[in-house]
Amino acid sequence: MSEIRVGLIGYGTAGAYFHAPLIHATPGLALAAVVTRNADRQAEVAAKYGAAGVPGVEDLWDRCDLVVVASPNKTHVSAATAALANGLPVVVDKPLARTAEEARGLVRLAKERGLMLTVFQNRRWDGDFRTVRRLAGEGRLGEVLRLESRFERWRPVPKGGWRETGGAEEIGGLLYDLGSHLVDQALQLLGPAHEVYCESDVRRAGVASDDDTFIALTHAGGARSHLWASSLAAVAGPRFRVLGSAAAYQKYGMDVQEERLRAGMAPDAPGFGQDVEERYGVLGDGDDRQVVPTEPGAYLDFYRGVEAALREGAPPPVDPESAVDALAVIEAARLSATQRIVVHLG
Repeated sequence: MSEIRVGLIGYGTAGAYFHAPLIHATPGLALAAVVTRNADRQAEVAAKYGAAGVPGVEDLWDRCDLVVVASPNKTHVSAATAALANGLPVVVDKPLARTAEEARGLVRLAKERGLMLTVFQNRRWDGDFRTVRRLAGEGRLGEVLRLESRFERWRPVPKGGWRETGGAEEIGGLLYDLGSHLVDQALQLLGPAHEVYCESDVRRAGVASDDDTFIALTHAGGARSHLWASSLAAVAGPRFRVLGSAAAYQKYGMDVQEERLRAGMAPDAPGFGQDVEERYGVLGDGDDRQVVPTEPGAYLDFYRGVEAALREGAPPPVDPESAVDALAVIEAARLSATQRIVVHLG
């Protein structure tokens, strides 16, 4: 195939600011069609990407070679199932499903059909997380004892929309949204978790899903992760604080790629993933501290991996089994918060 034609389901925040520009900037991929009933959005995708705006998922099957699911969370399983049933490989935005069992069903179906299934865990390619993995891999932290990781925002007035106003049936709230990234990063860095504790609250009026959540994981290797997601952090804590037996790493500020995508910067533009010096982290050993330049963020590597998986048979950029593992932790966190218990995983 000369170009892999991509059909995108959904053109809200995820579709418009993340998937469409990343697909467009990836050599070998071409955005062919976007499912959106909004006339203005149909005109936008035609003008920016030369893609057709179509009203329903059934209009995609003959137009594309790959389906990307970026619609609301509650539709992820049904849309991915339909694509796989029609013989098409699939990228699904996180969370892959509501439960680990639903996710396992998708993994089984993809294997039965011999089709690629992968999950858009883009924050594995955040510059700060890439820096943490590099420092750990080089042994500069020693044995990692505790990971502290935060996605904190100051949004005292709710923005509205299904992520905040919808109940459990919408798979909304921070546990499934930012928590999907926090848990995924913790498992990627420190391995499987066998104990899960969670505190999850709804703090703002008019909000139906959690907007202030803390998760504590004990990993099989003995390390611990402390993970925060909040919409009510007027003063944000460090994005990462990683304590090791030899040194610690601390960094403030968010990865730059999302803000640049939202500002309209092309993801293949020079310097797109480069952090600003003011946000560089610090590696410390007692009184000895050194500034550590942040690894460049690399969201494009996800879709480059998708292209390689389809064209060359390479492994998908995110193994969907890892998304199943993360959902098992998220389910355990929900149970922990509800029953105020520590949940033990097998």
